[in-house]
Amino acid sequence: MLDQIHLLAAVTVLGVLEQAYFFLQVIYARRTFGISPPKTSGPPEFERIFRAQVNSSEYFPIFLAVLWQAGLFFHQGLAAALGLLYLYARYCYFMGYRASSSERLTPIYLSSGVLWILIAASTLGILHFFLSHYVGLNILQVLTA
Repeated sequence: MLDQIHLLAAVTVLGVLEQAYFFLQVIYARRTFGISPPKTSGPPEFERIFRAQVNSSEYFPIFLAVLWQAGLFFHQGLAAALGLLYLYARYCYFMGYRASSSERLTPIYLSSGVLWILIAASTLGILHFFLSHYVGLNILQVLTA
């Protein structure tokens, strides 16, 4: 069983580490700009770092859900590769947003596109499972026939 999920688990750990890195960046920015919690406003440099971290945290549960669904029901290798691409795009988003709000756009479009592909793979995989398991219809055989 573990050989069916090891890639997904590795990408999940990398994602958690990336989130921790983003959290640490906010802590460092709070110290640099003298902004104590619960304040969330300050100089634009701080606000961009804070927003990049919060936005990344907001999307992380969605990413994890579709990563695992796509990996379990569609293809682990493809899901893991897309997961790595998503994490890279999120890192670029964070670093770009940190520099300038306009620098976040290309990476956010890339990460959103990857999420949509993971959603599609999840949907197709789950649909295939239900149709083959409950209806006896293998849509892969129907499509290739």
